[in-house]
Amino acid sequence: MRTAYRVETVRAAEAELMARLPEGALMQKAAAGLAAACFSLLGRGRVYGARVVLLVGSGDNGGDALYAGARLARRGAGVTAVLLGAHAHDGGLGALRAAGGRVVGTHDDPYEALAAADLVLDGITGIGGSGGLRPDAVPVARAARGSDAVVVAVDLPSGVDADTGEVAGEALRADATVTFGTYKPGLLVDPAREYAGALRLVDIGLGATLPSVPDLEALQHEDVARLLPVPGAESDKYRRGVVGIVAGSARYPGAAVLAVEGALRGGAGAARYVGPAGDAVIAAHPETLVHAGPPAKAGRVQAWVVGPGLGDDPGVAEVLASDVPVLVDADGLRELAPEAVKARTAPTVLTPHAGEAAALLGTSREEVESARLASVRALAARYGATVLLKGSTTLICGPGGAGPVRVNPTGTSWLATAGSGDVLSGLTGSLLAAGLPPLEAASAGAYLHGLAARRASGGTGPVTAGDVAAALPGAWRDITEA
Repeated sequence: MRTAYRVETVRAAEAELMARLPEGALMQKAAAGLAAACFSLLGRGRVYGARVVLLVGSGDNGGDALYAGARLARRGAGVTAVLLGAHAHDGGLGALRAAGGRVVGTHDDPYEALAAADLVLDGITGIGGSGGLRPDAVPVARAARGSDAVVVAVDLPSGVDADTGEVAGEALRADATVTFGTYKPGLLVDPAREYAGALRLVDIGLGATLPSVPDLEALQHEDVARLLPVPGAESDKYRRGVVGIVAGSARYPGAAVLAVEGALRGGAGAARYVGPAGDAVIAAHPETLVHAGPPAKAGRVQAWVVGPGLGDDPGVAEVLASDVPVLVDADGLRELAPEAVKARTAPTVLTPHAGEAAALLGTSREEVESARLASVRALAARYGATVLLKGSTTLICGPGGAGPVRVNPTGTSWLATAGSGDVLSGLTGSLLAAGLPPLEAASAGAYLHGLAARRASGGTGPVTAGDVAAALPGAWRDITEA
C-alpha cells in the first residue's frame, strides 16, 4: 500500500530523524537518491556531456538540487544552477562549484542554458510552497517546460499544494517527480497529480518516525486481493450475497442492465432487480431475479444499490429505510437529505461525480474539482456516510470525514463514458452484499473498475461501459493471481 502524509507530519518526522543524524546527512541521502534517479533518466552512458539545469529556490529542495547537481557534475555532466530565490543553500552551492558547476543569478540570462538542456531539476519551491509560482519564476518555468529537456521535480512540482493537491496558480509540470521519505497527498490527487509525472520514492529513513495512520492511502494488488471474497465449499448463491438493485426507468433501461451486470460480474451470488426495466434486464441477464416492486416486497438482500437511471421513480426512501447496507448513486442522490442518511442504522455509501457532489454540498463543480480532498471529507462529514467521489482521481472517505482517505490508482480517462458509473455501482454493491465493510467495498470496487477499464482499452483505446463490465472477471484474476 502506498501511503501519503501531510507536510506538518513529514516535517516533524524529518526533525526527529535529523536529531539522531550528523548535520546534513538527511539532505545528502535525498540528494544521492535524486542523482541516482537522474542517472537512470538520462541513461548511465549519457551522463557524461549531458547538459543539466538546476532551478534553485531558497528552500531545502533547492539544496537537494544543488547537491544532486554536484554529483552529476562529478560524472561529467555540464551543470548550470539558476538561482531564483533570495538566497540559496550555502553548502549545496559550494559543492556544485567545487564539482565544476556554473551558477547564474536572476540578473543573468538563464534561457540559453534551458534551451540546450537535456534535463532540468525543479527545485524552485518545496512542500511548504502554496499559491502557485512567484511571478519572477514563471518565465523560467515556462522556458523549462517549453524545452526538449526532461523535467524532474524535486520532492514536489513547484506551484502545487502538497497537502491538498490544489493548483492555485501557475505550476511547473514535471515528467517525473522524485519524492523523499513518503508520498505527499498532492502527488496522488488531481489536479496536482497531473503535474507530477512518473513518481519515484527515495527512502531516506523516515519510516520509523512517521505515524502508523497516514493521511492518504492507495491500495495495490496485494491489498485488494486480501479483500476480495472467495466462495467456500459450503457456499451457495445466498451465502455469497444477494444484491438488490433499484435502477433504470422507461427512459433509461440501460442503466439497470449495466448495474446488474456490474453486480453479477462483481462476485454477487445473485442480483435481485426491482424496477420498470425488468424486460431489458432479463433479456440481457436471464439469471437475474426480477420483481416489479416495491423493494420491501422483492425478497431478502444483503445490500441495496439505488439510483442509476432511476429518473423520478420512487424507491429511494424505502431502500434507505432498510436495515442492510445501501449504495446511493446518480438520480438517487437528488435532494438527498443528510438527516435521512444519518438516521440509518446500517452503513451507507454515496458515489457522486463532481457535479453531484457540488449539488450535495451547495457549491460549484469547479470548487469540488479544484479541492477534491476537502470535498470528499466534507461530504462524508455532512452525510455520515462513506463517500466515493468519482473523477480523474477517485477518492473514498469513511463516515465523518476522519481517518485516511483512499485514492484509487487504477483509473483511466477512458472511463469517462456513459454507463461506467452504473457498472461501478453494481460492482461495489455486490462487494457490500458479500460482507465487505463500506470503505473496503468502495475501495476494492473502484480498483477493480479502473483495472477492468485499462484491461479492456489496452491502456490506449476507447471502451464502452459494457466492455468494462465484461473485463471485470479478468481484472479479478489479475489481482488474485499476481
